[in-house]
This record gives sequence, C-alpha cells and structure tokens, in this order.
Amino acid sequence: MRVVVALGGNALLRRGEPLTAENQRANARAACEALAPVAREHELVISHGNGPQVGLLALQGAAYTKVPAYPLDLLGAQTEGMIGYIIEQELGNLLPAESRLATLLTQIEVDPADPAFQDPTKPIGPVYAKEEASSLAAERGWTFKPDGDSLRRVVPSPLPRRIIGIDRIEALLERGCVVICAGGGGIPVMYTDEPVPAGRRLAGVEAVIDKDLASALLAAELGADVLAILTDVDGVYLDWGTPEQQLIGRATPDDLHGGGFPEGSMGPKVQAACTFVERTGGRAMIGSIADTPALLRGEAGTTIALDEAADRVGRRSNGG
Repeated sequence: MRVVVALGGNALLRRGEPLTAENQRANARAACEALAPVAREHELVISHGNGPQVGLLALQGAAYTKVPAYPLDLLGAQTEGMIGYIIEQELGNLLPAESRLATLLTQIEVDPADPAFQDPTKPIGPVYAKEEASSLAAERGWTFKPDGDSLRRVVPSPLPRRIIGIDRIEALLERGCVVICAGGGGIPVMYTDEPVPAGRRLAGVEAVIDKDLASALLAAELGADVLAILTDVDGVYLDWGTPEQQLIGRATPDDLHGGGFPEGSMGPKVQAACTFVERTGGRAMIGSIADTPALLRGEAGTTIALDEAADRVGRRSNGG
C-alpha cells in the first residue's frame, strides 16, 4: 500500500515548547517511532510543516540588517532541508541498516492568477510597531495586518497546482525508498515570461502554500492509497469545545463540507482530506501521530472515504 503521511508542526515542536534543536529532534524521534512500523510494511512518503522554523529564520534575518531579508522561497528551502535531515536520520535509526531514505527539496507550481495574491492572509515573521511596519511596507512592498496591538507581515497562500519532479519521487518509491518531500507545503514557484534555454524561467514566489493541501496534491499525483494527516488531536470532532463533543469515526466528504471547521487549524486538514478522497477515491485519515498504525487500520482517528457511513456534522467543530 502506498501511504502519504503529512506531519503537523507538533511533529517537531509541541505547543508552548521553545524552538530549540534538542526539542525538535526529541519530537521528531517520537514521531518516527510511530512511523517506523508503517515504513516496514508500506511504501511511505512523508511531508511536514515548517511554520515555526521559517518564523525563527525570519526573526534572525530581521536582527541582521546588513543584508536584505532573504525571500520566503529560500527560507522554505532551508527549513525543508533541515527538517528532512532530522526526520531521515531519526527514522533511519529505527529501520534496518539496508533501508533506503531520501529527502528532496520540492518545488510546487502555483498560478500567478490565483486570487490569493490579491488578498494576502498568511502571517509570517515578527510583529512590528505601526511606524516600522509603514516604513517596511514602503521600502519592500510588504503587506501588514493587525496582530493584537501590533502589525505583522502577511503573504499570499495560493493553491498548489503541480508537484515539480513528481517522476523523481515515483522513481525513488519504486526502488524501495522512504521519501521525505514537500515540506512546509513545498517551495512555491511560478513560470515567468522570461525565455531561457529550457523554455520559460521558473522563479520562487513570496508566498506560503498550505502544507495539508500540498500533501493532498502530492498523494493524488503519486496515486497513493491513503493520505494520513497527523496532528496533536485524536481526530475530527462534532461540537468541539462543548460537553457534547463527539469524535467523528467515519465520514464521507459530503458529510464534512460546510462543517464550520476553523480556517487556521482543522479546516485545511478536512479540506485536504476531502479533496484527496474526491479526486482519487482513496482513503484519508486525520488523527494523532501516536496512533499512526491504528489510524491506518481504521481503529483510531477519523477516516474519510466515499463509501463510509458518517455522523452528521454539527455547527461547532474542533480546531486541531
């Protein structure tokens, strides 16, 4: 069975923890302990979040003023390599010595006409006072939106359109590799009109692709049987935060559409899972990293499939 696992940010950093290298490695080790049984039995592709790591690099860049801040595509590439290295090493330590693992920097094409470019919403980097934000907006063309009493830079979050190099990922899987790729939603790129020998120039974009939607596209383009979205809650809930909250064990995409899941947390996960199921007819699971083997057996978390009976989605849903 071919499985794509999308690790949430808590795979490397639990809520409230300092973003130290030691904490990230310890959490990655725990996640890999849950993933190792999957790697032994199935073809496995792993994607992951990188929001805190990109935020840290942005803070470090803001503190060093002798050079302009690095663009987001470079920050994404840096964090994708770092996190991939940690996961590859920790997972490799749990698998037989002859196991094959590979980490790939993954470019994902976005559409220049995506409406997200007209309405940036994804916060990135440090907070600023109004005067400094106004100066940066004029100097660098950045967009800012309120964040409490301060302002924070926001960037577009366009939909992923195409995984560049999907054939290389496929070739590695066929050779028995565990592949770590599309980290942080991949590196957003688009084609420009500038001619180059290969045709058109590919260039990085100041944007952030939602990691769960990128993972759903990755799973669909690879023809995966299962997309498992792993987070720090044990599934999708009805009436989240009330005494009546109830885990949704099984659902169809139609059951979940319009369920009112929060945009900043569980919403993209549910959207990604439903998109994958509707496009491929495969199964999607949402649940806890610790429950990964049971999740794939349908014994834990929330399973989304075209033929699953489901509870009706209520008005309040959990945040994930």
